[in-house]
Amino acid sequence: MNSPIRVTVWHEYRHELKSEAVKKVYPEGMHKVWASAISEHLGNAVTVRTALLDEPDHGLTDEILKNTDVMTWWGHAAHKDVSDAIVEKVCNRVLEGMGIVFLHSAHYSKPFKKLMGTGCGLKWREAAERERVWVINPAHEIADGLGEHFDIPHEEMYGEIFDIPAPDELVLVSWFEGGNIFRSGCTWTRGKGKVAYFRPGHETFPTYYQPEVRRVIANMVKWAAPRSSSPFKLGAPNEKVPLSPITSKHVVDDAIHKH
Repeated sequence: MNSPIRVTVWHEYRHELKSEAVKKVYPEGMHKVWASAISEHLGNAVTVRTALLDEPDHGLTDEILKNTDVMTWWGHAAHKDVSDAIVEKVCNRVLEGMGIVFLHSAHYSKPFKKLMGTGCGLKWREAAERERVWVINPAHEIADGLGEHFDIPHEEMYGEIFDIPAPDELVLVSWFEGGNIFRSGCTWTRGKGKVAYFRPGHETFPTYYQPEVRRVIANMVKWAAPRSSSPFKLGAPNEKVPLSPITSKHVVDDAIHKH
């Protein structure tokens, strides 16, 4: 029997404490809603913990990072408050094999920008407009259980151009009532780790209660879980010692003598 996927749900957790509008939608914090979505769909296949920005080490001690298979990340107003040292540790864990799922405005988070190597800018508009999320790769694990598309009644618009490297896989594309489109479900590989980005989730809308959105988050966690046990050591020096005796010179000498 496989061990459960060890999930750490990371959240900035500032909006819910400062804004009554956000607190009304997510009274216990968005992190509780993501955690429940993951547990709801993956059950005993996961163990889920939460970590918050204002906890010591942002809730991401070396021990927790070491024992995390997949992390989800949401940030918005406090990207600058995230320690560069913690960002370095998170990104190194991704290179070593930890999966990570970035949600909504985490496109501007320090870890996402570091892993992408680009500015990660985009167009945006807060107009509570309808978003239609199209499934353009129905064979992908992230699309499991979804129909051809699903609608989110009210959302913040994100629009192209989205300044990211071309995704390894594009699973979801959004269309908005105002006419914009956006690459909403993307994946990459960095080192041994899998990286996913999922667009919906502005803090003043109840998007994370929507069944399809919850399904995508759980699917992304399952997809991002490490599957390879092949050895990988971050920053290992180039090997100078041959793995077996080098005999090519003798082969050449033998060939010359035969002629």
